[in-house]
Amino acid sequence: MTDTAREALARAADAARLAPSIHNTQPWRWVVHADRLELFAVPDRQLREQDPDGRLMRLSCGAALHHARVALAAEGWLHDVERPAGEPLAVIRVERHEPADPRAMQRFQLLHVRHTDRRTVSDEPVPQGVRQALVDAARQGGARLHVLHRDEVLQLAVMIEHAGAAQQGDERMSTETAQWVGGDRPAGTGLPDAVIPAELPLTTVAERDFGVSGTLAAGAGHDTAASYAVLYGDGDEALDWLRAGEALSAVWLAATEHGATVLPLSSPVELVFTRQALRRMLSDTGYPYLVLRLGIADADHAGPPHTPRLPAEQVIELADE
Repeated sequence: MTDTAREALARAADAARLAPSIHNTQPWRWVVHADRLELFAVPDRQLREQDPDGRLMRLSCGAALHHARVALAAEGWLHDVERPAGEPLAVIRVERHEPADPRAMQRFQLLHVRHTDRRTVSDEPVPQGVRQALVDAARQGGARLHVLHRDEVLQLAVMIEHAGAAQQGDERMSTETAQWVGGDRPAGTGLPDAVIPAELPLTTVAERDFGVSGTLAAGAGHDTAASYAVLYGDGDEALDWLRAGEALSAVWLAATEHGATVLPLSSPVELVFTRQALRRMLSDTGYPYLVLRLGIADADHAGPPHTPRLPAEQVIELADE
């Protein structure tokens, strides 16, 4: 491969820094070779208390993997992905270059627009056609998306309330959360005050209580117009969670394209008893990876800023070849 391919792979790894991750921990590392891009997990940025098995770490890495692929496609690079059962988590191999598809270039622009919005959503419901587009995006990304009906949303509300109470009562979990949220965080990571509501919104399905008061105006609305969905799949192994992250990224970009917001709710999959309850909600047809709140943002008020990112030199290594 030419130096141009290596440069494209480096740019793809750089674009992947924009991917969402649990508490913005960014638990990934890339190694750029002349013909391939290798993705590794970084256990030092794993949430050991909330994510002891590394499920959400791998999901986060999967989102980064999808971001990198979107970046390569936007430049016209055809590529193949290997997902070994171990490390590296994934290997992207470029095959050849073709003229870029305008649609792929548009998707790349969405990487820079996508962000997490913890404000209350507007009173405008997510149109059925948009919900179906997100279901389709999840399937194309390697997972499935089940949009909850009203009774299931009420069950979810109780489930999240129980999960929140259990986690707030666990001193080790609370201490871990405090390391990534608010003013004192590892540089370039975590959730700053500007993206955390000043007070918890009054909603049927509670948002995570981070234990700190941010500076983001939460809004005066409610979640009555929001849709809730469970991202799930057939397996519960490491590879399944990686693919779940790829699907999450695909769903989020599709939502951004259609003017919808996505708020991941991970607390019900962090605890065994709520994860089992979610699986029963799916009639035991799959394993839940994440709960998503879908909504339409209030266009009259500016959204929160993007969360910080680690510098490229901390997450991207250029192999000596």
